[in-house]
Amino acid sequence: IAGLAAAALHGAPWVDADIPIEVTGVKSRPQRGLIIRADAVDDDEIVRRAGLPVTSRIRTAFDLGRLLLRGEALARLDALMWNQRFSIDEVAELADRRPRAHGVGQLRDLLPLVDGGAASLQESRIRLWLLDCGFPRPQTQIPILEGTRPVAFLDMGWPDYKVAVEYDGDHHRKNREQYVKDIARARMLEERGWIVIRVIAEDRPAQWLARTESALASRGCRVTATEMQRFVRTLAA
Repeated sequence: IAGLAAAALHGAPWVDADIPIEVTGVKSRPQRGLIIRADAVDDDEIVRRAGLPVTSRIRTAFDLGRLLLRGEALARLDALMWNQRFSIDEVAELADRRPRAHGVGQLRDLLPLVDGGAASLQESRIRLWLLDCGFPRPQTQIPILEGTRPVAFLDMGWPDYKVAVEYDGDHHRKNREQYVKDIARARMLEERGWIVIRVIAEDRPAQWLARTESALASRGCRVTATEMQRFVRTLAA
């Protein structure tokens, strides 16, 4: 078992229960509910989970990073790192062992960007948009302290400039109790001098990217305009 199913068996969150099961290292006819890959798998790349043969964390990360589309690949690598930390160096070594594997170039590009601090798939996608747009790399899970005790964590941002970007999923607007907590939290952050860019699913990336650029500029951090303009044009195409 490989791919997302393997990631789920290793404890990675946010994997739907009804995904097709990916099987690798075998030759078989396609079957409903299965994705069959004939990729070579060495014995040291196989472990057992729940009594089933599963690709190891390193091999699973190797496959996720090269076989999924770029944004989804980083999100799934982050998710695997979130719950089951793995060695980036060991994944890179596996890529060196299999330099002709499909998608290995993408994998190598993504490995330095993996961050286990992303608390949702969408947070990973937002972080990748920021990086592609030329923003400085944001820190994830920024603690807001009361003395030495953390009272809140920001999804991602730049503590030196007190600018953060947060993704609000549906539960933030559908749950009244959560909504009240969010208002109190927003007031607390504002009192501490933070500018928080809130992103919802309905936002177009160009909108919140522009707000983020403006917020950072107001704090003395300039983003390369050409990078952002090029990226926004790509999104609009």
